[in-house]
Parts: sequence; C-alpha cells; structure tokens
Amino acid sequence: MGLRELKKLRTRETISEVAIALFLERGFDQVSVADVAAAAEVSKPTLFRYFPTKEDLVVQRFADHQDESAEVVRSRPAGVSPLDALHRHFLDGLEAGDPITGLSDHEAVLAFHRLLYSTPGLVARSAQYLARAEEELARALAETLGEGSREVTSRLLAGQLVATQRILALTNWQRIVDGGSAEDVRPEAVADADHAFTLLKRGLASLPPVTG
Repeated sequence: MGLRELKKLRTRETISEVAIALFLERGFDQVSVADVAAAAEVSKPTLFRYFPTKEDLVVQRFADHQDESAEVVRSRPAGVSPLDALHRHFLDGLEAGDPITGLSDHEAVLAFHRLLYSTPGLVARSAQYLARAEEELARALAETLGEGSREVTSRLLAGQLVATQRILALTNWQRIVDGGSAEDVRPEAVADADHAFTLLKRGLASLPPVTG
C-alpha cells in the first residue's frame, strides 16, 4: 500500500471512529453528518467521499469481511472442501474471540453491537453488506463447482452459509448480553458451530420426520 492509499485508509478509519463515538454518546438519530464532519475536522463533501450514507459510518466495518468467506474458499488447502474450510475458519474465529463471530465480551464491541441492533437503519444497511458477501461467496463456490453445476447451486449454498454464520454470531452475542463471559460461552459456541456445519453437510434429509 502506497503512502497516498495509507493516508486515505487512516482518514477513513478516523472518521468512522469519531462517528461511532458520537453515536454511542448521543444516539444515532441525534447526531447529524455535519456533527461528525465537524468532530472529525473534515468537510461534508470529504466525509461523503468515504462514506456514501450516514449508516456506512458504522457498518463500514462489515466491508472488511465482505470477501472473507470467498477468500477462505479460494485459498483453502488442496483436498479440503469449501464447507470444511469455512467451518475451520469459524472455529478459529471463536478461539480468537473475533467480534464477527459474536464471541467477544469487550465493552467496546458490546456497545457497538447494541448500537447496531437497536437502530433499524443500521440493521437494514448491514443486511446489504451481507448480501454482497453472499454474492462474492457464490462466485467463489461457482468457481469450485465448475461449469457443469446448476447456476443456482452456488447461490443456494452461499445463502445457507452466510445465514448460518450470521445466526451463530447473533446467538453468541445474545448469550453474552444475557450475562455470560466469552470464556464461559465458548464451549457452547463451538458445539453450535459444529452442529450447524454438520447440518449443512448432511442436508435436510438428516432431520427426523415431523410427528403428531
């Protein structure tokens, strides 16, 4: 990364950090874009060059993970299936306490998630980022499956995988919000991840029939 690109990255990170601090202090709807620009000491046009919408000031953190699952699939070792690679990657994230897995009890991370999940506009915008991550993962899976597969197959698989990761993360976060520490929650989080990826491997055929 050149000096110019590094400077842009640092400016972007600074603006976002200032914005999030203001949102946490006053509430998302009580802070204007002009307030953020003034606090970050940049003009509004400059701010909008980095962040197209007010919501992006917060959810841009998801942009760092948009290509993550696709990259895991593309860079997996020989002989490892995409599903196994993504399973291993999620378990590694749990072990590291990566906030994207929901298994982090750092107060700053919890405050960020409370801000995110309590603001409808942020929830909606984050869903758009997840949709882009799903599209990129579908492309990576299509490359793996080859031309002989149905066009819809990679999209179906990507949708299931992204939804699985999202639900696991949300479940972990809720357990911590309910009073558990990351260390206490980790064994159940790992068991849930193993269960979820096993379901994906076996498919709906492995589920027992409905009775009654």
